[in-house]
Amino acid sequence: MKIRTSQSFTALPTSRVARIGAIHRGVLVAVALLGASALVGTVVARGTGQTQLPTTFADYVQPGTQPNPDSAVFTPIYSAQNCTFCHSDYGNEVAPYDSWVTSLMGQSARDPVWHAALTIANQDANVSGEFCIRCHAPAGWLGGRSTSGTLAELQGEDFDGINCHFCHRVVNPTIGTESAVGYPGDPVAPDVPIISALAKQGLVPNGAGNSRYVVDPADNRRGPFSDVPQNLHGGEVKLITSPYHRSSEFCGTCHDVSGPTYSKNKKGEYVLNALNAPHPTQDLSNMFPEQRTYSEWLNSSYVNGVQYADHRYGGNTVDGVVSSCQDCHMPKVIAGGCVFYEYGDPWFVRTDMPQHSFAGANTWVVQGIRNIVGAEEADALGMTQERIDMSAARTVQMLQNASDMTLTQKGNELKVRITNESGHKLPTGYPEGRRMWVNVKFTNAKGTVIAERGAYNSATAALTTVDTKVYQAKQGITSAISALTGLPAGPGFHLALANKVFFDNRIPARGFTNAAYSSIGAGPVGYTYADGQHWDDTLFPIPSGAASATVTLYFQTSTKEYMEFLRDANVTDTYGQTAYDAWVGAGKSAPVAMDAAVLNFASGNPADLNNDGSVDATDLSILLSNWGGSGIGDIDNSGTVEAGDLATLLGAWG
Repeated sequence: MKIRTSQSFTALPTSRVARIGAIHRGVLVAVALLGASALVGTVVARGTGQTQLPTTFADYVQPGTQPNPDSAVFTPIYSAQNCTFCHSDYGNEVAPYDSWVTSLMGQSARDPVWHAALTIANQDANVSGEFCIRCHAPAGWLGGRSTSGTLAELQGEDFDGINCHFCHRVVNPTIGTESAVGYPGDPVAPDVPIISALAKQGLVPNGAGNSRYVVDPADNRRGPFSDVPQNLHGGEVKLITSPYHRSSEFCGTCHDVSGPTYSKNKKGEYVLNALNAPHPTQDLSNMFPEQRTYSEWLNSSYVNGVQYADHRYGGNTVDGVVSSCQDCHMPKVIAGGCVFYEYGDPWFVRTDMPQHSFAGANTWVVQGIRNIVGAEEADALGMTQERIDMSAARTVQMLQNASDMTLTQKGNELKVRITNESGHKLPTGYPEGRRMWVNVKFTNAKGTVIAERGAYNSATAALTTVDTKVYQAKQGITSAISALTGLPAGPGFHLALANKVFFDNRIPARGFTNAAYSSIGAGPVGYTYADGQHWDDTLFPIPSGAASATVTLYFQTSTKEYMEFLRDANVTDTYGQTAYDAWVGAGKSAPVAMDAAVLNFASGNPADLNNDGSVDATDLSILLSNWGGSGIGDIDNSGTVEAGDLATLLGAWG
């Protein structure tokens, strides 16, 4: 069902707000049960020995547009439901709304994992959640509904997350004259005075990241196309051509995040600032590098374009060259920006319409949200099961596009090479349990698995890590922060407190250099990559009797360890349990196979049980230790290590 507002889209009817609010009753049950007061103020984790860091709102102040609930000064960000009348339900699911609504962009504020992490952030550092809300729920933040740092103040439409009305009102903070050109017949250039007003207050962002967005206070819409024949939005709404919306810098607004409570000292350590004041320099490179996806791209070959002959990215891009975030995450498709596309009007049919799918690496959360709110309410939002399934398929395809795998035999070892074919680290983003790993199954001549490396138990979500390569990052706190909070020093998941990267072996992007990545705080830690290396090799000893190996590169969005942390570390509300239950209900973030291949090994002497090139006393010892069993020593593949195998070994002695 679609609810139409006034022509100028200036308000939502009360009934509409009430209905949207009802949609979130499953997600926001903790607020109803505990009361808003339970989510506000200083958290004392009784019995845990933890002390909350006494941060204030001042510690999280960032440049850019500031919250303003006065609708006479700042037009509120409207619900995406207002956009459905013209931008959904046409052209076989190519309408912008149809793919956006089942993306993590569209569901950033309903994400139960974020809800749980937000609570723990506030437990760890007072009102630190306010810093998170500015990106996940910008409508609420801009409207001044984040003063508690919790979800308690957010209204129904705020849960639309990073929606149409927000993104298409964002202004280029480093505006040039080309960005201020209006559509034909509309020469109005409102961006310059917007930036000028911020400059007078010292609030112009000095770099992409930390959600330092600039938003038009009036309801003017921006997009990359300059040939729209008619403005159909009515009222005072103006349409502004914005090349910025095709740039990676636009995405970098939220996809580089730096901890503003820390500053880097001369030793390269991140130390706590004097609290109750904004960061002393507001220099993002001087803050703790929580995630560096945009900066990784900025310091890669993709800045100048990378060509893929297989056209794995870019949609309808003719030459297969991709150079921006949008080229991969908003591939060009044959579609139209509005419903007139359905009527065949040539003005509205484009071959380079960006698909608003924002496919990334989150494999389960949108399904988890639908399970939480229920089918009826999810359908009312447009989160139909069909659309979720299509979104999930795009996510799997994106993950499979992101890597290539090659297998070779080097003597008695199997070499597995994983090549990063994405524009950033693989995997990238905040290390909230995201990981890749190599699974190897060695089989004998009969096809029986005789050994496995990197085994995963789908029932328990437990991964065996000691015998394989796991690609991941580990952040945590130093002894100085441990002394202040009572939490143990070392790696962990306390996002708001993290001030040290303890490990990072994620594969860099094409064009990587150690100097460039180190300068942005994204260098490998506890691991090494040579300049230019955007691949990684792992060697696995080939066990005796192995005739082949089946190798799979797996990716998992949310690990058991992270989800249990969200559940167990929460001493404030029920969001942690809700997130954990959603994770279980959606399949425990079942791993996705990014690549899979089989390698048949070159024939060798089957009696050389340890593959050292000689049949000797060591091989005899191995055989005798497995006498009567199966596997290693079963040279004739009879299923049992017995006299026939001993005779074969002695016959090959030396």
